[in-house]
Amino acid sequence: MAATNAAAATPPLESTSAPSEELAAKTVSKRYEGLVMVRTKAIKGKGAWYWAHLEPILVNNSDTGLPKAVKLRCSLCDAVFSASNPSRTASEHLKRGTCPNFASAPKPISSLPPSSSSISAPASATLSPTSHNHRKRASSSSSGGGNGTSAVIPPLAIVDPSRFTVDLAYPPPSTSLIVTSGGASPSGLYGHQQQLVLSGGKEDLGALAVLEDSVKRLKSPKASPSPALSKAQVDSALDSLADWVYECCGSVSFSSLDHPKFKAFLNQVGLPAISKPDFAGSRLDAKYEEVKSKCEAKIRDAMFFQIASDGWKPHDFTRDGNLVNLAVNLPNCTSVFRRAVFTTGYVHSNYAEEVLWDTITDICDSNVRQCVGVVSDKFKAKALANLESQHPWMVNLCCQYQGFTSLIKDLGKELVLFKNVANNCMKLAAFVNNKSQIRHSFQKFQLQEYGHAGLLRVPFDASDFWAVYALVEDILSSARALHLVLSDESYKIEEPIAREVAETMRNPHFWNELEAVHSLVKLIKTMAQDIETEKPRIGQCLPLWEELKLKVKDWCSKFNIMVAPVEKVIESRFKKNYHPAWAAAFILDPLYLIRDASGKYLPPFKCLSHEQEKDVDKLIMRLVSREEAHIALMELMKWRTEGLDPVYAQAVQLKQRDPSTGKMRIANPQSSRLVWEAHLTELKSLGKVAVRLIFLHATSSSGYKRNSSLLRWVSAHSHSRVGLDRAHKLMFISAHSKREFGDDSDDKENELFGLANGEDDVLNEVFVDTSSV
Repeated sequence: MAATNAAAATPPLESTSAPSEELAAKTVSKRYEGLVMVRTKAIKGKGAWYWAHLEPILVNNSDTGLPKAVKLRCSLCDAVFSASNPSRTASEHLKRGTCPNFASAPKPISSLPPSSSSISAPASATLSPTSHNHRKRASSSSSGGGNGTSAVIPPLAIVDPSRFTVDLAYPPPSTSLIVTSGGASPSGLYGHQQQLVLSGGKEDLGALAVLEDSVKRLKSPKASPSPALSKAQVDSALDSLADWVYECCGSVSFSSLDHPKFKAFLNQVGLPAISKPDFAGSRLDAKYEEVKSKCEAKIRDAMFFQIASDGWKPHDFTRDGNLVNLAVNLPNCTSVFRRAVFTTGYVHSNYAEEVLWDTITDICDSNVRQCVGVVSDKFKAKALANLESQHPWMVNLCCQYQGFTSLIKDLGKELVLFKNVANNCMKLAAFVNNKSQIRHSFQKFQLQEYGHAGLLRVPFDASDFWAVYALVEDILSSARALHLVLSDESYKIEEPIAREVAETMRNPHFWNELEAVHSLVKLIKTMAQDIETEKPRIGQCLPLWEELKLKVKDWCSKFNIMVAPVEKVIESRFKKNYHPAWAAAFILDPLYLIRDASGKYLPPFKCLSHEQEKDVDKLIMRLVSREEAHIALMELMKWRTEGLDPVYAQAVQLKQRDPSTGKMRIANPQSSRLVWEAHLTELKSLGKVAVRLIFLHATSSSGYKRNSSLLRWVSAHSHSRVGLDRAHKLMFISAHSKREFGDDSDDKENELFGLANGEDDVLNEVFVDTSSV
C-alpha cells in the first residue's frame, strides 16, 4: 500500500520540478545577461575598471543542458571565480597580487633610469624560517617556501644605502628578513651593493618613489613645465571660480575651498590659495551689487510690473523651514528674482500681506502704482484681497497651478467614487501585506511577472489623498500578480476577510472604478504640469477651465460616471479661484478674438456668462480714474462692435511649432500687448487697462527651484544676521544666473541620476540571491 502511494506521488513531483528548474535557469540566464550588459558598459568607459579583466561565463547542467550557474573568468590567467561579488573578486585576485599576470603595483625605484652609483645590481634575499607571516606573504610569488626552511624571492627594491644620511633601520631578529650580499652584475657596470627589503612590503614602494623624486628635484631643480599665469589671468580664473561657487548656492560650501585636494588642484594649475573671507565677504558683496544693478535697471525700464510670490503654501521641507520666493514679472515676458524670505511653522496672512507690500515699496519707492498686481500660491486669499481693496489699481490673483492641484484634493474628499476606491484599496493592501502566506505568494508572482517585488504602499491616514493615490497606482501596476495570487494554492484561507477581498478583486466594477480614479487624477495632473511649464497669462484661465470641463465630461462617458457630482466639485473650485480679471483679460486680449460672418475679428463676449460680462465693466471702471470711467466704457463698446483689423488679428494669432515639444505655440507672445500700445491708439483709456491686464501671469512660480539641501543650509544660518544676509545674496546671484542663461542643471542632474538608478536596477537584478539554484 505504501509502495502504491509512493508511486502515485512520484509524477506530481517530477511535473513540478521541471518548472522550478526552468525558473532557476531563467534567473541564472537573466543574471548572466545583466553581467554582460554591465561589462559592456564598463569597457566603453562607463563602469568599473576591473571588467576589462573579468569575463562572465555561463555554466550549463550536464544532464539537462540548462544554465545552472554564472562564473567570472580572469582573462589574464584563466582562473574561474564565483560571480556573487565582482568587486571583491577584483580586489582579492587582481589588486592583492594573486593573479600572476596582473601588474598594478607602483614601479620600484630599480625600474627608474640609473643615476650615478644610485642603483645596485639585482640580488637575492632569503626568508628566515622563523618568519611565518613573511613566508605567507612571499608564498604567492616564490617557487618554494611552503614547507621548506627558506624561500628565494625577487627583490622589492634595490637602494644604495650611501644615498641616505641616516642609518637604515632593520626589523628585530625574530621577524627580520635576512639581507644577503649580491654578486656583481653581469655587465660589470655596478659595484657590489647591499640589497634593501622594505619592512612595509610592496605598500612602501609608492612612498619611496615620492622620496626619491623629492631628492632628485632638490639636487637638480627644473623650471616649471608651463609659464606662470599673469595677474589678469589669475584674476579672471578666480572670478569664474567665485561665480561658480555663488551660482551653486549652498551646494558648494565655503569650507570646501579649504579642502587639501582642492588646494592641490589650484596649485597644480598655477592659481594662488583662496581666501575664504574674501570669497564670502568683499568678493560676494561686489558680485551681488553687480547683479542687483542689472536687475534694477530692467525694472526701471519697465512701465509696470507684477509680483510673483510662491512658497506660502508649505512644501515637503517644512521640517527645515520654508523659503518664500518673490520675483518681478515684466511686460516683455521676462522675470527678475527679487528676494527670498525664510519662514518656519505657521505664517499668518497679515505677515504675508506685510512682506508683499514691503517688497513693492522697496522696488517702487514712492511710485507704488508701478506695481499693477500680485500672483501668489493660495496661502491666504485674505492677504491678496486686503492689498487689492486698499490699492484699487492692483489685480491680485491666486495661482492656477495650485487651483488645479487643490481640485484633485477636493475630488478625493467629496466624491463617493474616490471614497469607495480608497476603502477597497486599503482593505486589499492590508490583507496582502499582513498575511504572510499571501504576501509571499504576491511577491513570488511579482518577481515572475515584473522582475521585482515589494509591499503595497498603505497610507497611515485614509484622508491623505496623495498617499491613497500612490496605493491606487501600486494596485494597478500589480494587477496581474494579484490575480495570480487568487488562483494560487496558498489562497485557500477560510476567513471572512479573505473571501471579501477575493470577491472585490474578481469584481470588474472594482477595477473600473480604480481605473477611473487613476485616469481622472492623471488628466488633471497633466494639465497642472502644463500650466507650471508654460506659465499662461490670465486671459487663458477661462479657456483652461472650460477645457477641463469638456475633458471631464468625456471621462464620465468613458467610465459610466454621473456627470453632475463631478461638475459640482469643479464649479466650487472654479469659484474659489475665479477673479473678474480673468474675464476682462479674455475679452481684451486680441489672441482670443473670433472671426464672425462678416470677416471681422471681434472679442468673444458670447463665451461669457451674464455675471462675467458685468465683471468686465466693473473691473475696467476700477482700474481707471473716475474721470475716465465713462470714456473707457464707451471705448469698450467700440471694441466690442469693431474689434481689430483682420491682418493684425491674424498676425497676433500666428502660431508655430515648438521644435523641443512639437506643440503649436504663439509666434510672438508680446504681440497682444504691443497691438494696444502701437496700433489701437484711439482707444487710449481702454488701452491703459488692456496693456496691464494682458501681460499678467496666472501662476506664481518664481522659476527658482527649492531643494532640501539649500533649505537646510539657510536654516543653519537663520539665527545670524550676517549669515542670512550672505544667504540672500547667494540666492539672488544664483537665481539671476539661472534666469539669464536658462540653466536646467537640476533637470540634467535628475536625468543623470535617473540613468544611474537604472544601472543600479540592472545590478540589483544581476546580483539577486540565487542560493537555491
